[in-house]
Parts: sequence; C-alpha cells; structure tokens
Amino acid sequence: MNNGPAGTRLLAALAACAAGASLLVGVQGGPASAEVVCGTHSVDGAIWTEYTQAPGVREALGCPTGDELGLPDGVGRRQAFEHGSIYWSPDTGAHAVWGLVLQEWGRHGWEGGYMGYPLTDELRNPDGIGVRQRFQNATVYWSPGTGAHAVHGNIGWWWGQYGYERGSYGYPTSDEYDTGGVGGNVDDNRGVRQDFQYGRYLLWSGGQADAFEACHTACIGYGGITDTKWVKKTEVYVNWTDSRLTPVHVTPTDAAFKTVTGNDDAASDVNEDWRQVWSNTAMFPGATPTAKNSTLQQLLCHAQFSYPNGSGGHFGGPTWDLETWHPELTGDAEAKLKKMLRSGCNWETDS
Repeated sequence: MNNGPAGTRLLAALAACAAGASLLVGVQGGPASAEVVCGTHSVDGAIWTEYTQAPGVREALGCPTGDELGLPDGVGRRQAFEHGSIYWSPDTGAHAVWGLVLQEWGRHGWEGGYMGYPLTDELRNPDGIGVRQRFQNATVYWSPGTGAHAVHGNIGWWWGQYGYERGSYGYPTSDEYDTGGVGGNVDDNRGVRQDFQYGRYLLWSGGQADAFEACHTACIGYGGITDTKWVKKTEVYVNWTDSRLTPVHVTPTDAAFKTVTGNDDAASDVNEDWRQVWSNTAMFPGATPTAKNSTLQQLLCHAQFSYPNGSGGHFGGPTWDLETWHPELTGDAEAKLKKMLRSGCNWETDS
C-alpha cells in the first residue's frame, strides 16, 4: 500500500529491469543468497528476502540505486531503492520504509532518533483508509486527509484507549509539539500537545507547580475547538494518578453571555442548550455520577448567570472552571439557586 501522493507503483519499471545471475554472500542475517537486480546492484541476505517475499515491497520500492551500506550506529544496515529503503538490524529484522512514512521517520532522525528502527512493514488500518508502520518507540499513521504523523508515549497510550484512528479523536494531524507549559509559565516547555481530527487535541504535562490543579503533578489533557453557538473551546485535565482531580475549562462564545438577558431566543431553554455542550466534555474516565452531575451543575450555573460581554457580575470570567471534586447540589430548585449565587458557581460544600 503506497502512502502519499506517489500513487501508481513501478510495475512497468520493474518489468524493464534485467536480473543478473551472480550469487553473493549476504552481509546481514538471513539467507546467504543474492541477486543483481535491474542489472546494477546486488540485493543480499535478509534485505533480499524482504525485497522479494514481503507482499508489495518490490513493486513499491522499484530498483536498487545503491549497494547495501552500514549505518552510523555501527549495528544496522540499509539499502536504498528508487522509492524507499530497506533497513535491517539484528533486533528488528529487515523492513521496507517508503513514501510519507519514510519522510516522517526521517524528520525525527531515522534509526538514530527517538523512534528507532522499523518493527513492521506498512500495515493497512482497520478503517480501510489509512496505513500505519510500527517502529521501536512510536507508530506512524497516515491517511489521505491528514498526512503521516508519529504517535507515541502517554499521548499515544491515551489515544489508543479511545479507539485509535476509529475513535473519538480520529487520525493525528500534527506531531507532538511544546505548548509552553500547561496553564502556567509560558516559558515552561514541560507540556506537549498533539492535534487530531475533528478539532480535538491531546496534551501531556509532567507536572508544574503553577499549572491547573490536576497538573501540579503529571496529567493528561484533551480538548476541542467546538465553535458551537455557545462554546469556543473545551479542555479537560485528568491527573495521571488520581482521576478524581479533573477540572474542565469551558471558553464560551459572546452569544453565551446573552442567554439570560432576554435578547436571545434560546434564553428559555438554556439547560438543554448546555446539555448539548456537556456531551463534548463527558469523556473523562473514572468520574463518578456525582462528579459528572456536579460539573454539569457548575456549567449550568455559569451559563444561567452570564451577563453581556462578561461584565456586570458574571461568574467565572472569559473561561469557566468546572471542578469534579465539588459536591453535587441537592434540594429543590430554590435551594440550589441560593447555593449557586452564594458561592459564585464555585461551591465547596452542599450547604
């Protein structure tokens, strides 16, 4: 399966290649057989086996453009072909890499970078659209609409828990990049982020004293640019060791500040509108029904007591901080309303 725009493979070119008859001893592990391919360069040993026996590899790579070479690490071997290369090491065997997956791997330092050697050939994904290739410390995913991007570490683990490319995030649309810190000092680069489809992204921080509560120690975060009538962006931060510490940050639109002024047609149905918003933030794991209900109550409180342009006593400022560890309010509607007003939507107890 070809990834990237190269498209049609080189069957015609391969048909024109003339195979030689000489036998050489392979340098890397594998069968001690070889063949001079396309009348130019010999292909030997495990690289020969990968080239001739792995499905689709010979058609994808085309003719060799050089002989087998040692790599800078002094361990592995490589041979270049017209449209990619085959890499071999004692621990990983021989695997072909080509197209945009090859380019992505190269951007991260080839076998000398954090990704290491390829562990597999290119594999088709279950969705029938994209492909992936596993390396020692990461996996590169490619689809026509997103290009090729590596996924690894804690962000990769979290993404996998939610279904990989077929889950709620879709394919990656960027590599990991520094966020400048998670909710704290902009000069602190301990936070990293990776963007995915559907306007979603994942964040990871090793912990910062001046970050959001959940990220004082290691935390994972996710968010989305919703751009709905009511909300611009939603972010959720989950403490890595205690998922009860899960603040939700909601950035409302200007329209959200008009829902109680009588200037908006939806003012009488604010609860249902915000329940729809809440569906975008209810993915965090380990949250009890009480925590979810409390967080929803906080969201509705902020929405109910909004003022035009965030002025005149609006609770929470331009971003509303909702915290799962607050208790759920009980009692009748009037009692709940008094508690909300008394606490400014930030109650610590149900009293």
